[in-house]
Amino acid sequence: MESCDRYAGLKLENQLCFPLYVCAKEVVRRYRPLLDELGITYTQYIALMALWEHRSLTMKELGSMLCLDSGTLTPLMKKLEEAGYVERCRDRDDERVLTVTVNEKGMELREKALSVPGEIASCIPLPVEDAITLARILRKMMADLCGEEQ
Repeated sequence: MESCDRYAGLKLENQLCFPLYVCAKEVVRRYRPLLDELGITYTQYIALMALWEHRSLTMKELGSMLCLDSGTLTPLMKKLEEAGYVERCRDRDDERVLTVTVNEKGMELREKALSVPGEIASCIPLPVEDAITLARILRKMMADLCGEEQ
């Protein structure tokens, strides 16, 4: 019979990825009904949050901020533009640079989204101190995994 220690790395209970996956999936699931009321997806929501904060970003800046590649970000921005929340514009000096700007309708959506963070916080059973610590650790992981300071 082989040693159980040899397979310890394959035990679900020893995986960091598994609780991260489950928690991320469950948190996003709790966002769904709130974001459905706004007519947006979670990925659109995080993109809009970045744009609400900065008003205008290049696709490269937005992709870096959200850890999303252009293959994911381009259709996401097209849908937000079709919905009337953002405008995309090529740089006059460098056609390769595409800037996304949240417009007035997009800023109006921010007002409708004001209650979302509080509603999410109320359904996640985590003391404030633990949430702050977890967020700090996860931001460090993001910076290390995405290759940039978040």
